[in-house]
Amino acid sequence: MTHPSRSRLLAGLATAATVGMIATGIGAPAATAAPQSRQDVARDHARAALAAHPAAFRTGADDTYTVRGSAVLDAGGAAHVRYERTYRGLPVLGGDVVVHLAPDGSYDGSSLALQRPLSLVPAAKVSRADAVAAATRSFDGTVSSTDARRVVDAVGTRPYPAWEVTLTGVRADRTPSVLHVVVDSTTGAVRRSADEVRTGTGNSKYSGTVSITTSGSAGAYKLSDPTRGGNNTTDLFGATSGTGTLFSDADDVWGNGTTSDRATAGVDAHYGAQMTFDYYKNVLGRNGIFNNGTGVRSRVHYGNGYNNAFWDGTQMTYGDGTGNTKPLTELDVAGHEMSHGVTENTANLTYSGESGGLNEATSDIFGTAVEFYANNPTDVGDYLIGEKIDINGNGTPLRYMDKPSKDGGSADCWYSGVGNLDVHYSSGPANHVFYLMSEGSGAKTINGVSYNSPTCNGSTVAGIGRDAAAKIWYRALSVYMTSSTNYSGARTAAVKAATDLYGASSSQCAGVANAFSAISVSGTTCGTTPPPPGNLLANPGFESGATSWSQTAGVISSDSTKAHAGSWFGWLDGYGTTHTDTLSQSVTIPSASSASLSLWLKVTTAESGSTAYDTFKVQVINGTTTTTLGTYSNANAGSSYVQRTFNLSSFVGRTVTIKFVGAEDSSLATSFYVDDTSLTTA
Repeated sequence: MTHPSRSRLLAGLATAATVGMIATGIGAPAATAAPQSRQDVARDHARAALAAHPAAFRTGADDTYTVRGSAVLDAGGAAHVRYERTYRGLPVLGGDVVVHLAPDGSYDGSSLALQRPLSLVPAAKVSRADAVAAATRSFDGTVSSTDARRVVDAVGTRPYPAWEVTLTGVRADRTPSVLHVVVDSTTGAVRRSADEVRTGTGNSKYSGTVSITTSGSAGAYKLSDPTRGGNNTTDLFGATSGTGTLFSDADDVWGNGTTSDRATAGVDAHYGAQMTFDYYKNVLGRNGIFNNGTGVRSRVHYGNGYNNAFWDGTQMTYGDGTGNTKPLTELDVAGHEMSHGVTENTANLTYSGESGGLNEATSDIFGTAVEFYANNPTDVGDYLIGEKIDINGNGTPLRYMDKPSKDGGSADCWYSGVGNLDVHYSSGPANHVFYLMSEGSGAKTINGVSYNSPTCNGSTVAGIGRDAAAKIWYRALSVYMTSSTNYSGARTAAVKAATDLYGASSSQCAGVANAFSAISVSGTTCGTTPPPPGNLLANPGFESGATSWSQTAGVISSDSTKAHAGSWFGWLDGYGTTHTDTLSQSVTIPSASSASLSLWLKVTTAESGSTAYDTFKVQVINGTTTTTLGTYSNANAGSSYVQRTFNLSSFVGRTVTIKFVGAEDSSLATSFYVDDTSLTTA
């Protein structure tokens, strides 16, 4: 870390936020003489929203933003624009944001993972050459080329300056790799890595006799599909790189159903690409993986001992596990791998930790959806992943969505360490939640396959249907999720998506919330959560973000592992430098016999002893008079929340401001967490 004495490596920059936006050139929508497209209008309004709401985007004085991809334009007029963040000119990994706009162009919320404005010195004490060397030492294969760029890594809770080293090569198991290694530019330590090449496992799953779209004419047909943006299928003839040779045929009858004709694998690959393209376009309204109408190249290279299929950012490649007998061209494998491309071009979920599990599960989800969509009589839709490949040698599938733990490694339920599992196993809770959303809990038979899905909280969950579940997941992915979304964030994103598509009071939204609760992920609920009976404070548990509260930039945060309940809480201080945070709300206390204020408070600290170095005050402001109801400090630190209650009877019949003030001295951080506030009368 750049400053080991700090607990956050962050500082409050609320007063300087506007300066940073001006440096970006972000301001009100520019006037133009010519009519603007909806894309242009959305970007203009998004720029204005970024400038007007710096706290919502954790904007600091040194932040700039760049639009990423096309805006998502809803039929009702709402829009959603993605931005990449830079800090002092450096790209910020995990700093991406989504600006949400109402139909009239006004600001309607944000999606992001960054919890505080960035405040660190992005020094590069480690040279580029040393960073590349450290990354290369961590690679388990042969590196053919390297690249490196300086970044700020904000994927975790403690942002730090880093080198992002990209290693292109072939792993020891002969799988192609484009590995991104994050090296701390202060210490030279390898902090994390993620492979751009997504790997799966499977054997050829023939789909029987199918209709495929080709090009050319008699004597010179090609496995190239001009109707789907140029999807084409090539044969690498066992090579590990290159574009391959486009499959060709004289009579437009391809393959013979066995691997004695290499075109058989080409048919399955081409058909898989065709079905995936059609599913995204016809069901989800996405025009290809890149949403620009372009297709993909499916490369077949069986016969070289590979046991993988992967998406490398531009092309789908099918490998082989046993010589030339089982090319990996199964239908749900195609949907899975190409869906990695969709994820890469939307939320771009980091391929490690909880976000990596969500990345893998997203591909399982849409691979399954493609299989059901194809409605192929030879490969019927099911919730089993790789069910025909016999990877275990006993006829069992690779993964089970109804009960993921049946594969011997995947998790059924979320728990705090699930992100430490391999991403193919940490995907289990998300696969489970999709099944529960689609079909509900309990025993049932679908397309001849028996399922019996349990719940982690003992509840009974009713399904909302697979089509609705997939549409909700896609909107959550494309509109609300960001690169470092975790399971708690996925629940928030899915509930928002269900609300957008079906309404806050819909059975679909309730089904999503119930399914997430059933895998032990609590948090955002459908609709506006009313305050507890008699509570005079609005948004008392902060579950609607900063709504109704005034705050120092970034005080109201989202992290279900830190909140007392739900996902949101107030986080004052924790910087380890001289700093003051405030959080307040004005409220009218009606005439009554008595009034009482309560809140849940947790204090964590790096200080020691009983001296009060850092303080948290509960205050009530009546006109020009400020009364301190209680003061707590680093000396009150503990591992859990404690409820604090105060008598406000002397303020009944008045409009006052409830205010929380956290103040730190110049060293050793103390964090004050506040949640679930309440002001009641009797």
